[in-house]
Amino acid sequence: MTRKLRVRQAQTVLPFGVGAVLDIQGESFVASGIDAWPPRGRTPVPSVRLATKLGVTGFFAAPHTLNDRYDQPDLPGVPYVRFPGWLFCGACRAMVRFLREDEKPGEPPVCTSCAAAPRLTPMRFVRICPDGHLDDVDWWYWAHSDLPPEQRESCSEAKNAWRARRLSFRVADRASGLEALSVRCGATRGDGTPCGARRDLLDILGPQGGRCSGRNPWQRWNQSATCTQQVHIVQRTAGNVYYPVVYSALDIPASEEPPQPEQDAAEAVRNHSYWDLLLDVMGTPRADTFRGMIKDDTQASDSLLDQLIAEATGAPAPLPAARPVGGKLDLSRDEWNAFAAAELPQPSTEFAVRRGSLGLDDETEDPWATLDTHIDGVVLVDRLREVRALTGFRRHSPNGTPVPSDTSGRLRWLPATEVYGEGIVLSLDEQRLAEWERDPRVRAHVHGIRADLDASFRDEQLAESVGSELSPRFLLLHTVAHLLIRQLSFDSGYTIASMRERVYGRPEHGQRGLLIYTAAGDAEGTHGGLVRQGEAPHFAETLIRMLEAAAWCSADPLCAEHTGQGFGNLNRAACHACTLLPETSCQTGNTLLDRALVVGSARVPGYFADVLAASREAAAATALG
Repeated sequence: MTRKLRVRQAQTVLPFGVGAVLDIQGESFVASGIDAWPPRGRTPVPSVRLATKLGVTGFFAAPHTLNDRYDQPDLPGVPYVRFPGWLFCGACRAMVRFLREDEKPGEPPVCTSCAAAPRLTPMRFVRICPDGHLDDVDWWYWAHSDLPPEQRESCSEAKNAWRARRLSFRVADRASGLEALSVRCGATRGDGTPCGARRDLLDILGPQGGRCSGRNPWQRWNQSATCTQQVHIVQRTAGNVYYPVVYSALDIPASEEPPQPEQDAAEAVRNHSYWDLLLDVMGTPRADTFRGMIKDDTQASDSLLDQLIAEATGAPAPLPAARPVGGKLDLSRDEWNAFAAAELPQPSTEFAVRRGSLGLDDETEDPWATLDTHIDGVVLVDRLREVRALTGFRRHSPNGTPVPSDTSGRLRWLPATEVYGEGIVLSLDEQRLAEWERDPRVRAHVHGIRADLDASFRDEQLAESVGSELSPRFLLLHTVAHLLIRQLSFDSGYTIASMRERVYGRPEHGQRGLLIYTAAGDAEGTHGGLVRQGEAPHFAETLIRMLEAAAWCSADPLCAEHTGQGFGNLNRAACHACTLLPETSCQTGNTLLDRALVVGSARVPGYFADVLAASREAAAATALG
């Protein structure tokens, strides 16, 4: 029997990247570390900004081949190792420890004890630990765990328990659930009597005794680490078996134009009443006094003041500060500056943007006129390139010990994939947004969410997205992004899972917008439907329909009045019926969402509450004639 086990190149990063369990055609495998990747056939994936952030020399994509070392071993490909090693026969119920040397290219493992040679089935349960290790369950020990130590040691297979040959996986007729499943030992004791050890699986899930192997299935025994963590037995397809750590960056062209916040700060410094006085007294003790007053009034940085003074006096310009590396570089800052620049970058094969609009400049009727006052601009992204890199994974819990993609620790590159797509950038009006953020009710409402975030173990993980402090605008923009993706799925023809978000809501960088884009690899590339939906007049209509849909949830009033729901109580008015998305579409894992900040509630005013009220009034007037 021949078979073709295919894993697309994009899937070698997510969801079947290093350390992930792959179930396919009744068999189960686990992806090996990149130190086991073949040296030939890898495709370079350039991304300077992402490489700088992650502190690596570059990225490689998996070879374009059949990604199964057992089908065509002569071809290069990403190796997937069979796991779990314990299999059982559905006919005779015998359990077999299948070793790597037993593999035959193109042939799945079969039972040699049955005449029909049925295919063997992988056991359902595996062992994991918080340090990221994965291993088979010690089924021989489980079958004998209810016996005294002297009786366990008297079993003829006690010294060869790791591949015991007389175990069987039974199903009882008069029981249900895990209690109906049991592992039985058919070996004999030293005196020739049957062992008869047996234990059902009723209590198998959860923390168990025993020592962790300190390794993953693709690693050799001499690569095992000393691990003192408690092992947990879970189903091999459970969600806590694999938490990938993926970073992504958009490929944006380099720009010589300073970011808009820096331009505004420079303009404020030059227009300050003490600026000319500072230039006149440069080199004297009085210069520090004027410089301090200008800095306090404009909030300009020392580096910006040094640069402006050098330009005005003709002195040598100071050397630019080195950019942070190793996880400190904020990728969103350059991306937002590219979208918000007064002069957009020139189109290229990897990045093409153009300015759009809602088409409401001359509109005087509501709700369109009111909506126009809340929106600063629209940028249509006809072409973008995104690079996604897998740095490693965790097991057991999202805050477990990270395991690097290179378990050998010798390589300086990471596995990555590149995808192309299109998108829409929506930016809000800065003046109105700042006024809304200053409302005491908004500040008090967000303070409660910020307190929950500070108490959550995801505080450090989400700091990269939200900044040093969670701001009201981030919560607002993030929720609007979710609502907009759900609405665009009806209007543009793309599925929700094929769209993604990038939220630019860090006030310290002058960010006030969001990007909705498609970058779903070979599933739904760039068809133009999303950009078309962002053009006038379609996008304004989409926004109104989005607000009308967001005003009501089928779980209301419970959802709208919730004071903390979701993982770690990091959501407020947001549930699966109204706001949540597939987690591959959300950059924060479906957290930090609140519809009330968008449409308003009894406790907090919504940024778009007046737009929604105007829409309802217009609809009522139309209905009444």
